[in-house]
Amino acid sequence: MTLGLTLQERIAEVEERVSRACAASGRERSDVKVIAVTKYVSLETAAAVLDAGLMDIGENRWQDAAHKWNVLGDKGTWHFIGHLQTNKVKDVIGKFQYIHSLDRMSLAEELNKKASATGQLVEVFVQVNISGEDSKFGLPPEAAADFLRGIAGLDRLKVVGLMTMAPHEGDSELTRPIFRRLRELRDELNQLGLTAEPITELSMGMSNDFEVAIQEGATWVRLGTVLVGHEEGS
Repeated sequence: MTLGLTLQERIAEVEERVSRACAASGRERSDVKVIAVTKYVSLETAAAVLDAGLMDIGENRWQDAAHKWNVLGDKGTWHFIGHLQTNKVKDVIGKFQYIHSLDRMSLAEELNKKASATGQLVEVFVQVNISGEDSKFGLPPEAAADFLRGIAGLDRLKVVGLMTMAPHEGDSELTRPIFRRLRELRDELNQLGLTAEPITELSMGMSNDFEVAIQEGATWVRLGTVLVGHEEGS
């Protein structure tokens, strides 16, 4: 990213890079959606992001998101992309359309319980720790099938995709096997028919590696630095 760009200039630069990555892999630009990660920015900047037409907002912690959501929650679509503590489910349910970090049965049960009480349907991504790093949350890939079997009876949850975080590499090409494996895992799980509807979405790729993620099948990329000036993550 070139320093000193306006928000509109950064958006245009990201759009060009996303479009190039789609073209390089034979994908339609409409296949990929951008989440603007606003966790480190002010309410004013988050509002400017929405006003600029980026309607998908990503936040990592309710404590940081609460004020922004209270003011801006009726605008755009809100994604919870960070590690979600079970005792915080009550705060985010009904506010975030997508939860990108479902990684354990206790969280699934609490999301289902709170959603049942409010009549909500929660669209979730199962977080998978493809890289195996201790610092990353998520299920090991080999546990994903049994996890889907375990949550099949939770009728207020709709599994729409898988999510992963790659190691932060200086050379983004080094992340390619991580993203490729998540796509392969999605396809393997779909072949097993463990969900009511096929899993279609892949939430993967951040500011330093999103082009490689797109080339490997990302349908949602989570961008903080290149859009709003600070690195995103979990």
